[in-house]
Amino acid sequence: MWPLDPSRKEVLRFAVSCRVLTLVLQALFNAIIPDHRAEAFSPPRLAPSGSVDHLVEGLLGGLSRWDAEHFLFIAEHGYLYEHNFAFFPGFPLALLVGAELLRPLRALLNLRSCLLISVALFNSLFSVLAAVALHDLGCLVLCCPRQAFYGALLFCLSPANVFLAAGYSEALFALLTFSAMGQLERGRSWTSGLLFALATGVRSNGLVSIGFLVYSQCQGFLSSLMVLNPLRPLSKLMGSVFLSVFMLGLPFALFQYYAYTQFCLSGSARPIPKPLLQLAADKGYRIVEGNEPPWCSWELPLIYSYIQDVYWNVGFLRYYELKQVPNFLLAVPVAILVAWATWTYVTTHPWLCLTLGMQRSKNSKTLEKPDPGFLGPRVFVYLVHAVALLLFGGLCMHVQVLTRFLGSSTPVVYWFPAYLLQNHEPLLRSLETVPWKPLAGDSLPGQKVPRNSIMGLLYNWKTCSLVTRCILGYFLSYWLLGLLLHCNFLPWT
Repeated sequence: MWPLDPSRKEVLRFAVSCRVLTLVLQALFNAIIPDHRAEAFSPPRLAPSGSVDHLVEGLLGGLSRWDAEHFLFIAEHGYLYEHNFAFFPGFPLALLVGAELLRPLRALLNLRSCLLISVALFNSLFSVLAAVALHDLGCLVLCCPRQAFYGALLFCLSPANVFLAAGYSEALFALLTFSAMGQLERGRSWTSGLLFALATGVRSNGLVSIGFLVYSQCQGFLSSLMVLNPLRPLSKLMGSVFLSVFMLGLPFALFQYYAYTQFCLSGSARPIPKPLLQLAADKGYRIVEGNEPPWCSWELPLIYSYIQDVYWNVGFLRYYELKQVPNFLLAVPVAILVAWATWTYVTTHPWLCLTLGMQRSKNSKTLEKPDPGFLGPRVFVYLVHAVALLLFGGLCMHVQVLTRFLGSSTPVVYWFPAYLLQNHEPLLRSLETVPWKPLAGDSLPGQKVPRNSIMGLLYNWKTCSLVTRCILGYFLSYWLLGLLLHCNFLPWT
């Protein structure tokens, strides 16, 4: 899929190491710290459990906390409860594929254990490939191999790491999104659109990616105006925009239609095990056999907006309450990071931003040699995407999810810290001057494997600059705290 050059190999090696360490730490924290009795979705276990199942639960049970339980439940039982439709089907389908691959082990393991193993294996694979995809994308957009390299290494230490490992859809979404962005940068619009559509089937915020396709088409339209009659390019632009909206909106629309057939059309009920029926009665969960929900009579019957409103109280400024101050503090670092990135970019390229990136500079000479790295003109659309997600997440969502929301959706969270490290860390420049050592058996003749400079900074922590300490301290502390708290049902969502 990607050429195995030395820097990509190092990203792959570091990503695998971080995945293994994450799985080991979550098992350790889950074993030594008692679980908090949280008011979270906790359905009864229907299948009998053997000694091997208990072993799997002990080793990987920390990956099934909070929202992960919803994904595991959907993969095992389907969409039985109305609130299950807040979680899109892409990731549960991937877990079912994993469970099918583990079918030979079903004599020893029940379905839940197979799904837990699928979570550990698939999310490790997805997050490793996402790191490589981010490195590939950075090389294309930043035109600065070092910043692309640092950004990919920082993704391996992501503050959202626990959600890239646990039974959440973030790892798969990051892989599909970063891969789609890379394909679009290569001019492969159809492949990019397909990957973006698959991402929309994993998480609802994939719909925002329509902006990338539309922006790319607008750029092509403006370029074609120079040589063609404007009528033909305009009709082509309108057709392309329609196809983009249709392609990315189709998974969302089909999912909403499936919910409508289940809850709003007669004859859709299917047998539900008695323990799950009792859970619905005890907790007030709506099931297919119950009364028709009010959203069925809406002019546009969207179950997703209804669930977000009624079950999760998601809406404009609804989360702005005094008791939510700790959750806002939890989201402050990533919000500051995106805001700082935006300020740096806008103050550096005000004309580029005013012209929406369509006209790069008033001085034609600067068009020939654009700034490499994060301040390059091609980063503009990615920054707009990050700001849009930040504003929506900060104003309309449960604000504590901003870390994983942005960490799995936008490369800016990793590119900007990489830019800061390269430009504000003297030690990093000295580390880059140390001769690289080839690794036996890994390098082609004449090639050398780059050093992992991020690890070099960690080894020399005391001599690092304040900016470096803040960046790496934030990434590492959120990684470790996330594992410590999330795996034991403590609030970290």
